[in-house]
Amino acid sequence: MAAEAKAPTRQVSSQRTPAELLRVIFLPFGQLLAFVVGSAVVLSLIVVVLAFLLSRSDPTIFEKTLAMLPQVIIDGIVRGFLFSTIALGYTMVYGVLEFINFAHGEIFMVGGFVGTGVAYLLKQWGVLASLPTLVFVIIAVVMGMTVSGLLAMGTERLAYRPLRNAPRLVPLISAIGMSLVLQDVVRLVATNTPLGFNARFETPDFGKPYQLASIPMGERSIPVSIGPKAVVFIVAALLMLLALNYLVNATRLGKAIRAVAQDRATASLMGINVNQIISLTFL
Repeated sequence: MAAEAKAPTRQVSSQRTPAELLRVIFLPFGQLLAFVVGSAVVLSLIVVVLAFLLSRSDPTIFEKTLAMLPQVIIDGIVRGFLFSTIALGYTMVYGVLEFINFAHGEIFMVGGFVGTGVAYLLKQWGVLASLPTLVFVIIAVVMGMTVSGLLAMGTERLAYRPLRNAPRLVPLISAIGMSLVLQDVVRLVATNTPLGFNARFETPDFGKPYQLASIPMGERSIPVSIGPKAVVFIVAALLMLLALNYLVNATRLGKAIRAVAQDRATASLMGINVNQIISLTFL
């Protein structure tokens, strides 16, 4: 009896090709650019139409609106990128746990206060004025990130993990409670230390704003500029987006995070430490 010839089997690789990885990692940049430009155009058209309608009572409204609108757009984009740095962590937590972490903003607030406290201590020690700007930023950011990350992991371990299998309303109430606790702790510290809520002190000079354009208005012109700090916010947000996309789509940790987000029980059976992955997601 003749042996039957077996057709060669093709093994389908689960690994993404370099082209697919580049597309997955950099595609959000194109989507982000399209969203920013589209939103700016649509909102600008709405503002211009409203200004034109209101100019019947005051003819200068339309001219002032056209002169101020470019700077308002730049400022709005900067604030949007600043908020996006916070939203990245929030979306990661919600994507894995489908859980609204009401204390997420307060954790970032603690990091901000830590960075400000570091600046205050450097001023008290008399080294803030002579410290290079880049060194000051690195010290403040690293300290704030470290404290915020440890606080986030501790919050998940103490307030959320014991309630993971409880009804969905229970961890939600716990998150609201953690939010209130962190607010009051920071309020207590701020009102009993020289730092305070409205503390003002000199920080290293980041340089003059970069002028992007100049809008003529009558006998004077209105500059359209962006500050060095704003440039740092935008660059940091873009780098964080790139790093997060690479982490989630091109690393073993990212594959584990996606597995836990899809099915925790199956991920655990495959040898993934679910608790550790969730803690790292909060970090």
